[in-house]
Parts: sequence; C-alpha cells; structure tokens
Amino acid sequence: MSDCIFCRIVEGTIESKKVYEDERCLAFDDANPQAPVHALVIPKRHVPSLKDFQDHDIECLGTLLQICRTVAKLKGISESGYRVVTNIGATAGQTVFHVHFHVLGGRRFRWPPG
Repeated sequence: MSDCIFCRIVEGTIESKKVYEDERCLAFDDANPQAPVHALVIPKRHVPSLKDFQDHDIECLGTLLQICRTVAKLKGISESGYRVVTNIGATAGQTVFHVHFHVLGGRRFRWPPG
C-alpha cells in the first residue's frame, strides 16, 4: 500500500533506524519519541488496525508481541520495565493505519496513561 508510511518504511523508500527485522516483521525507532526508548513493531504485511486481524492471524500477533520483548532486550529496558501500547482507531489515538505496537521505556510511567 504505497500511501501508507509504514509500508513505505518496509519497502525501504522511507528511511528508518531499524532495531529488528525478520521475514514478517520490522521494528524501528519512532521518529517522534515519547520516552527515552520508543520503538515501533509492525508486521510487514499491511493490516490497518488490531481489529482487522482475523482468527487465523493469531500466530502473527504472538510473533509481534515476542518481538516487542526482543526489542526491549535489545534496547536495554527489559529488566527495568517497559510499556507496550497499541491504539485502535482514531478516537484511541491511532494516526497511522498500519497496526503497530509502541515499545516505550527508559523513564517512569503513570497510570492511567490518557
């Protein structure tokens, strides 16, 4: 999907600072970080939102969460703690409609987040 910024990052037409990559997924540093560590984990296949995954996509979802763990380890926040967030729909704050998980850490977070 050529108008999707994340698809263009996957294609390599937009540069990113990659943290992790395999045949199905990509993780890269967020261009507008909200914490000292802020990476995004995405599937290479375009899926607009978490709600658009199908029942047969459960393995992909598990892989995305495992990669969130891997990114936390690579970024050195695995032991100190980190937050994994996904927004579903514009009302929840989703601005890029390609499913993505934010891996945030390196500072103390408050609750509730919004």
